Amino acid sequence: MKIAIVGAGVGGMAAAYDFIRQGHTVTIFEAADYVGGLAAGIKEPHWDWSVERYYHHWFQSDRAMLGLIDELGWREDVIFPRPKTVAYYNGKFYPLDSPLAAISFPGYGFIDMVRFGLVTVFLKYLAAWQPLERELAVAWMRRWYGERVYQALLEPLMAGKFGRHMNDVNMAWMWARIKARTTRLGTFKGGFQAFCDRLADFLRGRGAQIRLSTPAQAIRAHTGGGVQIQLAGEALDFDQCLVTTSPALLAKLAPELQGDYLRGLLSLKSMGAVVLILALRHQLSQEGYYWFNLPKSAGFPFLALVEHTNFLKPEYFGGDHIVYCGDYLDIDHEHFEMSKEQLVERFLPALKRFNSHFEPDWVKGSWLSRTTYAQPVPLLNHSRNVPDLATPLPGLYFASMSQVYPWDRGTNFAVEVARKAARRMLIEGVPPRF
Repeated sequence: MKIAIVGAGVGGMAAAYDFIRQGHTVTIFEAADYVGGLAAGIKEPHWDWSVERYYHHWFQSDRAMLGLIDELGWREDVIFPRPKTVAYYNGKFYPLDSPLAAISFPGYGFIDMVRFGLVTVFLKYLAAWQPLERELAVAWMRRWYGERVYQALLEPLMAGKFGRHMNDVNMAWMWARIKARTTRLGTFKGGFQAFCDRLADFLRGRGAQIRLSTPAQAIRAHTGGGVQIQLAGEALDFDQCLVTTSPALLAKLAPELQGDYLRGLLSLKSMGAVVLILALRHQLSQEGYYWFNLPKSAGFPFLALVEHTNFLKPEYFGGDHIVYCGDYLDIDHEHFEMSKEQLVERFLPALKRFNSHFEPDWVKGSWLSRTTYAQPVPLLNHSRNVPDLATPLPGLYFASMSQVYPWDRGTNFAVEVARKAARRMLIEGVPPRF
């Protein structure tokens, strides 16, 4: 078959890998001038490694991602450090990524700690997600974790992650976070961009075309069968097409989609992301903390501060200390309109709360990344809302992070859903020709 893929992210390239292995011809169309999608990175001339535009890592439980890497024979280039994560409580930061740290956390007492442990064990090892999607996460956690644990740890997470939608999110989302995540976090030597570039070169070496800076403008059913992709100045015919973009973009690209499928795409809710990356002259967290979970109620202008070089060595980045200031926001938030310079001015004063010695002249460089599609919002009984991998248009398929439910978004599940779509496309084959 002659197959098109829209989007050169990790998922799209994983699907291309499966198609090529079965002897099919693959062309990937990517609007950006680089591969990797949301996992792509930036790299300064004096850096040996790239820095992801949006902070990324793998968990030891990421079977789809690590399985693909094993198939490619690249596992020796995966590393799994164990960085330190902290939570904010009453003006201070406390480690909260081990049983010992949980015991000493001042936000709740001994009984609360035992309750927290028992409920978390239940969710991780005993609970099924299907009943939980019928429960609102906020109400469920208040009832079973208790009000003190909820207020100290869980409410800041929900409010920061989903904002005004926090009371609409179902409990299966939290179940997935607890079920799948590990304390050790993984990355690829050289950064995620190094992995993406290597995978792209692997595909090209086996005959795939990857057309960068080539956005698809429209996708239609071809009168003779298959699909036609409209580009700037040309239209190309394919037997099948896999779209790996957002639901809203698929709806825009495929104007012939109608009925329940189109309404379903347009009804899906999601949050955008705004991430400011700073290169500093000095280490910000002198305690070596990597991930700071921050409550918006405490006046922080972002959801998380991530000191990347407390996870990976500053030597990989020419001695620079890399810090992310990241947030999930509705796309009408003013941070989507402000310039990089305005956001730097807004964010920098908060860094003194992490290190009283911080001064603005520590900043050597800054980079701003924004996307309107970063975090799906799963509502009650969300499994009913997940779009089918096969659209109503013959030959047109869809694989996005809105379809990895009940799991949370991430490269692991992007690979899983894209390879699942690829298997279905290979089974269903060329649509009937008329």
